[in-house]
Amino acid sequence: MARAPVALPDAALLRARIDDGGRLAVKVTPGAREETVTLTDDAVLVKVRAPADKGAANDAVIALLAEALDLPRSRLTLLRGATARQKLFAIAPD
Repeated sequence: MARAPVALPDAALLRARIDDGGRLAVKVTPGAREETVTLTDDAVLVKVRAPADKGAANDAVIALLAEALDLPRSRLTLLRGATARQKLFAIAPD
C-alpha cells in the first residue's frame, strides 16, 4: 500500500512563524502514522514517522521542515530540544 502524500502548509504561512531572530519553535510527535506540518493559532505541530531513537526523529523533522519551508536542509539548525518534543530551530538567512 502506498503512503499518503505529506500534508504541508503554504510555505509563506510557515515562514511567517519565524521570529525576528530567525528562530522557529515547533512541537514534534515522533512515531506518527503520517508526516504532517500543521499550523495552529499558537504552535507549529510536526508529526514524523521516524522513532525518537538516536536522532532519527530530529533528522526527519529537519527534512520535513526544510521541504515545508522550501529551503535546503543546510539552512536549518536545531538549537534546543534534541531530546524533547518542544524544539527550537535556527533558520539561516539567504
